[in-house]
Amino acid sequence: MTRKRIGLYLLLLLALAAPAGLPFSEAAAAKVRRDFVGITSEDAFAGGHGYRARQLRRQSRLGIGLIRQTFHWRRIETSPGVYRFGRYDKYVLAAARRRIRILPVLFEAPRFYTSSSGRAACPPGNPGVMGNFARALIRRYGPAGSLWRSHPRSRKLPIRSWQVWNEPSLGLYWCGKANAVAYAAMLKRVGAAIKAADPGAEVVTAGLPPSKLRSAVPLRRYIGQLYSAGAAASFDTLAINSYSRNAGELRRLLRSIRRLMNRRGDRGARIWVTEIGWGDKGPRSRFIVGRRGQARRISSSLAYLRRARGSLRLRGFVYFSWRDGRPYAPRFKDLWGLHTGLLTRGGRKKAAYRAFRVAVRRIRR
Repeated sequence: MTRKRIGLYLLLLLALAAPAGLPFSEAAAAKVRRDFVGITSEDAFAGGHGYRARQLRRQSRLGIGLIRQTFHWRRIETSPGVYRFGRYDKYVLAAARRRIRILPVLFEAPRFYTSSSGRAACPPGNPGVMGNFARALIRRYGPAGSLWRSHPRSRKLPIRSWQVWNEPSLGLYWCGKANAVAYAAMLKRVGAAIKAADPGAEVVTAGLPPSKLRSAVPLRRYIGQLYSAGAAASFDTLAINSYSRNAGELRRLLRSIRRLMNRRGDRGARIWVTEIGWGDKGPRSRFIVGRRGQARRISSSLAYLRRARGSLRLRGFVYFSWRDGRPYAPRFKDLWGLHTGLLTRGGRKKAAYRAFRVAVRRIRR
């Protein structure tokens, strides 16, 4: 049975199961998965054991059920076929203790697999080697993963969703020149490898942004090119890094993507907002909106996602990010995205934190 037929069949079952008089979109959205609410928290990954444990505990209590974490391929596969999982093992186990799932982003191919000049992230020359990497991760962290066998007393929370790359529609993350056909080929090979290793796994596309950078392919054009290249059969969930000025712009963006997917016959596929956020202060940007503006946009945008999760077939959202970051070395460049945290760099709660807490409570009702 094709995914399209499966999707239509599920839609029919849900519609029949809906209580009389309740619109389908509301019935479909009635129950929220714990991992619907996600966060990016690089500070928790990089921090020491005590700091990590405290942040994961706070995040769990806040209602966060998922962390989106880059699994840096070049740091894990240090030479062909040699994998070092140590840091990721500790993180996955620590998150599982708090019932927080991990959404890995498979990203940054090792130099020995690419033609990278160091100025941009490049895909591997042969996408098959990335499929091997995905299989190795599933053998470690999947339902029958060796991590769980080697830690039988730990809470078992296998990784079942895998995001393939990040923002390939930007030249910066595709060796200088975005190419949807090439990304579709990667998705086909890596998606097939994931399904072969874990047939129940969820294959998630790279987060695709509505970027206005010169090197970016416009979002709807890029998605259309993916469908034209036959990518629909290779993924379960389409991911959008949906940076928008406000809730109104977010609504228009996601509705347009849902319509595009439906026109392409992909009603069964879900949408996952894998990045959303605003900064309170920092370099000039349409996403720097002040302390109160940040809180207001979190409140209104998460309220919209709560209301629309049925009609959009929304898989979840990931807020970027938990804590403000330091300017990047070596030039210490400041970027607006370093100011989107719910916490300040010093760890103090912002008004955004309180807005997020209230919004998540409403989602969980």
